[in-house]
Amino acid sequence: MALNAAQIATWSSEERSLSKGVACFSELAATTLADQIQRGKDPLGEAFSRLRSPEQRREDGATYTPLPIVKAMVSWAAAHNAPARIVDPGVGSARFLLEAGRRFPDAELIGIDIDPLAALTARANLAAAGYATRSEIVCGDFRASALPAIDGRTLYIGNPPYVRHHLLGAKWKDWLTKEAQRLGHPASQLAGLHVHFFLATASKARPGDFGSFITAAEWLDVNYGQLVRDLFLDNLGGRSITVVEPTARPFADAASTAAIATFEAGSKPISIRMRRVDDMRALHPLEAGRLVHRGRIETQTRWSHLTRRSKTPAPGYVELGELCRVHRGQVTGANRIWIEGEHSRGLPEGVLYRTVTKARELFAAGAALADASALKRVIDLPVDLSALNTADRKAVDKFLKFAKTIGADTGYIAENRKAWWSVGLRPPAPILATYMARRPPAFVRNLASARHINIAHGLYPRDPLSDDILTRLASYLSTGTNIQQGRTYAGGLTKFEPREMERILVPTPALLTQQQ
Repeated sequence: MALNAAQIATWSSEERSLSKGVACFSELAATTLADQIQRGKDPLGEAFSRLRSPEQRREDGATYTPLPIVKAMVSWAAAHNAPARIVDPGVGSARFLLEAGRRFPDAELIGIDIDPLAALTARANLAAAGYATRSEIVCGDFRASALPAIDGRTLYIGNPPYVRHHLLGAKWKDWLTKEAQRLGHPASQLAGLHVHFFLATASKARPGDFGSFITAAEWLDVNYGQLVRDLFLDNLGGRSITVVEPTARPFADAASTAAIATFEAGSKPISIRMRRVDDMRALHPLEAGRLVHRGRIETQTRWSHLTRRSKTPAPGYVELGELCRVHRGQVTGANRIWIEGEHSRGLPEGVLYRTVTKARELFAAGAALADASALKRVIDLPVDLSALNTADRKAVDKFLKFAKTIGADTGYIAENRKAWWSVGLRPPAPILATYMARRPPAFVRNLASARHINIAHGLYPRDPLSDDILTRLASYLSTGTNIQQGRTYAGGLTKFEPREMERILVPTPALLTQQQ
């Protein structure tokens, strides 16, 4: 109160009650505190953190962000056009608003916090810094707070409170489900409060609004974090993710991994910056991570591994996953049934596909598979059998009757298909690769347009690549890949999972064009 917190309007009854009868504060002490605040320090936030134990503060998700991280996040925002309004949805002692107020002298500052003591602290800090006339503090819930439309962009920035789902009421869990559905996404009620804040931000943000949040990094991988991943790629227009290791102490009283996400609503960048740091000094600039192709991210159910890099690539080199999606071939569930033989005699040619069914077929092909005539054919029936003509349908029905007698319609694979009789082969991949052997993988240009089952991987370009580039890429992979890049099992077998293959470093298309 001695720091003129009363200068900032929209007081709540809880704040008024809390401030009644407070003892007088000496003018000297107030001046000293104001001087510290004006020099960028946060003595009130530090006092708040001492007065309440970490255990007490965790119930409200009140974990305050170290100033080096605050500065890095605001510096990122400063590289964009100046916002007309800055919103911190869990303002705490207003560390983000104080730093943003210095960088954006014309912006309106709005802080929201459910804790009346934190709200009073934020008011005092903003008033002492000289921002009272352009500040507003709301003691309430960000999810229920209305933000009026304005001319100009809004910057959303801060550290959304981390509170586990079992401390959240049924009312807000129901809100999460309905609001996520309104935006077109499923949601898990196991999600913590920080997930709610991402959703509320996506609901309030308008095209051109931008922001940066720091949270616990678990949403990158856990099932209930899928909503944040969906919002990041879709509604929020995610631009970058920086994972901060616990060794850098991103949260003063919680030894956990943090993730700093930056976003711009309405945008849909082709690639997103991702990286991992273990030192606060490495934070600047936030968008310094490697570019990861959007299509690659969209196919992943977990994202943490995308922030890791086995080694720094030489100039002109990228991870294979930036150029191609790597997909294991389709599982048939029963090769003895779905690979042609005497039992399939009479089936129409239109349901039989030349397919690589053994890894040795790729090893034998050399640089290119030009002729598929020696390959076996896999039976891949359409999901909708009514699309077949009468004669073909009769032959297929005869085959299916036999297939059912030997159990083709039972088992995990068959029971989890759209139709048990439809294998669902992938389209021909321009490059086919082996993935398990006692030697490096074979990468083969698929000039014969053969299909593949789960004994091989298919490499599918994310963006169109010329035949020449595809041939050069396959050649480079064949000579530049070693077994150390996979995982070796007892007996000497080396295996490359799709993710591991996507992390192989390869030349960019431009460099491939230059190389002989």
